Amino acid sequence: MSTSGAEAAAAPAAAAERPLVVQSDGTILLEVSSPSYERARDLLSGFAALEKSPEYVHTYRLTPLSLWNAAAVGVDHEHVARGLASLSRYPVPPLVLAFVREQLARYGRLRLVPSGDERLALTSDDPTLLSELGADDRLEGLLAGRGADGFAVEPRNRGALKQALVRIGYPVEDLCGYVDGAPLDVALRGTDRTGTAFALRPYQEAAVEAFLAGGGPRGGAGVVVLPCGAGKTVVGLGVMSRVRARSLVLTTSTVAVRQWIEEILDKTGIPAHAVGEYTGERKETRPVTVTTYQMLTHRPSKEGDFPHLDLMRDAGWGLIVYDEVHLLPAPVFRATAEIQARRRLGLTATLVREDGREEDVFALIGPKRFEVPWKRLEGEGFIAEAHCTEVRVDLPPERRVEYALADRRRRFRIAAENPAKRGLVEEILAAHPREPALVIGQYLDQLDAIARGLGLPLLTGKTPSGERERLYAAFRRGEERVLVVSKVANFAVDLPDASLAIQVSGTFGSRQEEAQRLGRILRPKSRPSRFFTLVSRDTVEQEFARKRQLFLVEQGYRYRIADVAGAAG
Repeated sequence: MSTSGAEAAAAPAAAAERPLVVQSDGTILLEVSSPSYERARDLLSGFAALEKSPEYVHTYRLTPLSLWNAAAVGVDHEHVARGLASLSRYPVPPLVLAFVREQLARYGRLRLVPSGDERLALTSDDPTLLSELGADDRLEGLLAGRGADGFAVEPRNRGALKQALVRIGYPVEDLCGYVDGAPLDVALRGTDRTGTAFALRPYQEAAVEAFLAGGGPRGGAGVVVLPCGAGKTVVGLGVMSRVRARSLVLTTSTVAVRQWIEEILDKTGIPAHAVGEYTGERKETRPVTVTTYQMLTHRPSKEGDFPHLDLMRDAGWGLIVYDEVHLLPAPVFRATAEIQARRRLGLTATLVREDGREEDVFALIGPKRFEVPWKRLEGEGFIAEAHCTEVRVDLPPERRVEYALADRRRRFRIAAENPAKRGLVEEILAAHPREPALVIGQYLDQLDAIARGLGLPLLTGKTPSGERERLYAAFRRGEERVLVVSKVANFAVDLPDASLAIQVSGTFGSRQEEAQRLGRILRPKSRPSRFFTLVSRDTVEQEFARKRQLFLVEQGYRYRIADVAGAAG
């Protein structure tokens, strides 16, 4: 079972302390002021999705996908029913318990298993269900005829069938196993290259074991969810050391590619000549190859093919690692559907996808195999303590008129680019003069104005990778205390000393982006980190900010709301 919520289904609290109201439509209300709030939050995080988080009552929802992910890590009906009963102020509606039982039972009700004729077989203990699926036109062309063991399935249709079954509402458990790939001797070092002792942390070991235990013989498919700064890369290296095969790593940028390569060389015995960078600058295909999603989805013209996607189809890979798997682009989804015989490890801080394709991650990469609540790792000292503050600032009068006359999308940008935020950035930086800081935003004109006005270096997507790496290195050495960065710094930027982040604008209500930006300052350190979000008061930006915060609230973070006066503390 995932460690999330495992302790929450303990002895019932007194009725007055029970913070949950479970409703027959599958929504669950959680009272924030209750003494049992944290216990209930940890319980719900294991099988429900947070939808709203205003000040006093948070709203969760039971969904098929949240329950299928729970089933994949061993959560059963008794655990959910007992936990809800112990924390619910009123009796849990039987309709809800029936829905939970049904959805948990759907995971694994269908199984995809090897067949003796080099094909696969879709099997079930329920012949009626198989008959229903055989008549479903959504599976047309994916089933090759029914036999005594179930339906025959061509190996090439393995991924497409899993996608289709998830959409129908019957997630299949894939027990067909995986090809070994070309062998590669991978061993973790006992020390890194500086001589510092190195070993996987207990939760990283547990994540590796959970991945290897799920997905058929010798494991091989699924997602590990850990906060930024908790060492997801190290989990990937741990899996490599157990699979011991040629490995392809897909990540978000050239900077991230080079950081992966540095970690591989630092923490494993793989020699440098066996590790390749496959980017716009280099095209090295080696036993361990690291590339970007942008590289794989590059094509010379809109109508042309994706020439670099063939890298994924190389028959020698025994493991493919999808870093920041929640960002997987559509062409990579399609290629992944074709290579279901390869072991697939997804790494992410959040399973949230703003495009709604979480089901495709579940079907094609695999279900969630392991997750630890962020606050638990904070309490154990593995990530930094973080204090989150939303600072509300008025729009200047002249911008108020423009705002009032604009459409909703334009209103968001006017509010996000509020010029009053620049002075607030300066005030916060002055209040924390020794803190290595990142000023993060969405809009380049806004960031350029802040950088110029305060005399700070600016990094955007247009900054050459060499200059980016130079500035990141200067920041790590303490030669630059503050960097102004666009969304290029959302992912896989290794700035361990950063302890102050000021978010001046974001991508509408992106929960994943909020989590990633907080993650820039979560590397463990002796002092708390501070995360400030600057929001224009009484605008649509304030509404979107609340949505952006949903995932972090679910993880146990609370945002202090501050007005401009005294906000910098």
